[in-house]
Amino acid sequence: MSSTEMVMSAGMVGVTFGIRYFLFAFADRIRMASWMETSLKYIPPAVLIAITVPAVVLPKGDWHLSVSNPYLVAAVVTTAAGIMTKNLLATIAVGLAAFFVYRLLI
Repeated sequence: MSSTEMVMSAGMVGVTFGIRYFLFAFADRIRMASWMETSLKYIPPAVLIAITVPAVVLPKGDWHLSVSNPYLVAAVVTTAAGIMTKNLLATIAVGLAAFFVYRLLI
């Protein structure tokens, strides 16, 4: 490893640590508005949707909205299982089973 790479690595470590340390160090002193705290609860589902929807409806780069798309069928079955069971492990198991069984059948 060259000296330039070591300096760059140390800089990245410093920036990453600094950003995270700043947020944790002042977390109890900074108060956010209640509407902001409420809206932050929607970030994880929004990120998950932003990651999964393109993978489901654009499996090979082109729109594929039909019953022959195993990703779309498994996503619908998984969503239904999640709504009915409200159990994360069961939802994942049902979704994986639906995907692989459907893919095996077509």
